[in-house]
Amino acid sequence: MRKSLLISIVILTINCYSQNKQILYNFTKVPQSLLTNPGSDFKYDWYFGVPLLSGISANIGSTGFSAYDLFANNGVNFNIKLRNVVFSTTRKDHLAMNQQVEIFNGGFKIVKQENNIYVSFGMYQEFDALYYMPKDLAILALDGNRDYLGKIFNLGDLNVKTDLLAVYHIGFHKNITKKLIFGARAKIYSSIFNATSTDNSGYIYTFPSNTGVYDQQIKSQLQLNTSGFKEYFDENSTPNVTKDIIKRALLGGNLGLGFDAGFTYYPKKNIQITASILDIGFIRHAKDVESYSLKGLYNYRGIIPKFSSGDSVDNLYKDFQEAIPLDTLNSKYTTWRPAKFNSSIQFSFDEERPEECDCLNSNRETIFKNAVGAQLFVMTTPRTPLIALTTYYRRKVFKSLDFKATYTIDSYSFNNLGLGLSTNFGPVNFYVLADNLLEYRDISKANNLSFQLGLNIIFKNDKK
Repeated sequence: MRKSLLISIVILTINCYSQNKQILYNFTKVPQSLLTNPGSDFKYDWYFGVPLLSGISANIGSTGFSAYDLFANNGVNFNIKLRNVVFSTTRKDHLAMNQQVEIFNGGFKIVKQENNIYVSFGMYQEFDALYYMPKDLAILALDGNRDYLGKIFNLGDLNVKTDLLAVYHIGFHKNITKKLIFGARAKIYSSIFNATSTDNSGYIYTFPSNTGVYDQQIKSQLQLNTSGFKEYFDENSTPNVTKDIIKRALLGGNLGLGFDAGFTYYPKKNIQITASILDIGFIRHAKDVESYSLKGLYNYRGIIPKFSSGDSVDNLYKDFQEAIPLDTLNSKYTTWRPAKFNSSIQFSFDEERPEECDCLNSNRETIFKNAVGAQLFVMTTPRTPLIALTTYYRRKVFKSLDFKATYTIDSYSFNNLGLGLSTNFGPVNFYVLADNLLEYRDISKANNLSFQLGLNIIFKNDKK
């Protein structure tokens, strides 16, 4: 019973996935922008994040429906609202969430001849998941198959993935020339918990004959892979969740490798082109693994069985179990991280002039007060890629205050307005970024909400 309950929770949990961080991307006043492009145009001598407070972010989104559609206090019966949601969505609609907390983060500059090399490093905890709408299975659960004779119910609609992991990273960032900056980052993933069920297939098909006899065929190729849950499924064990999470986060979990890479290029001093690829990597699950499969072919031919008859029910269920058995496996498996691609083009204007003439200083950094740009984001998923297009305006208000305003079009919304602020009080940097600002009037109707905030200590060479 305990095992069945936990499997059901894993499958039915609202799952999540890494999402676009379009406000943070290329917002180089915030050190965490290096995590979205290791080749960002980064100017600081060194920085370190306040442990556990330097980077906190969360994102939740859904396509096809919002919480209001299910839970609005509008006098409509919940069952009716649930039916409306199921029948108004498609198998491509999904629920998604991402959460990150930086444990520690830092970086410093190494001066080598005329070019600068930066080293950055850190560790963060991340929770990812993605849950696609299993539309055919939802219809079958709501209505049964009586009114859908001849319809093929697709079992491949079941598609979920959940990850809780710790990530260790170290990055290198070099000014190749005055116009080109390149960066790369190596990552070690330490998985804490994982549940994956993405390569499913099969169908349920019922059709009547002219004699009133029904033919039903169920072909199932379903499998749920898990790691980190095995001892929790054992009714005789008494696991310590906190101890297990800490141990696995400290490289005691299932390990994997990955990398990021990116660049910044200036064809002209006020035109900037950037691109990055993130999380090209995998995790090999070999410890504490357990998989559950339902694979086989079941055929039933006859009149509709009388389920009030205990013998009939028992016999049919036994036949079904023999044809499509529930098997428990302990084989290793590999999961791939959701790869992300970013690119942008930016035009800067309104050059800032120094208060005192320093015309002989050819090494003085050119600073523009304003910039406009566009960004493309693409992320892999078990089905179709997630794509977002963003336009933005960035402005340096004061020496210690910068902001970035964004407008994003993606699968969640066509009216996504975001705002990011970064301010410095001496060496202390505080930033806050929020998305979908218009939806905060009634967040129950929002299809997507995200925020990021953090505290850093930054030191910059004032001579530049």
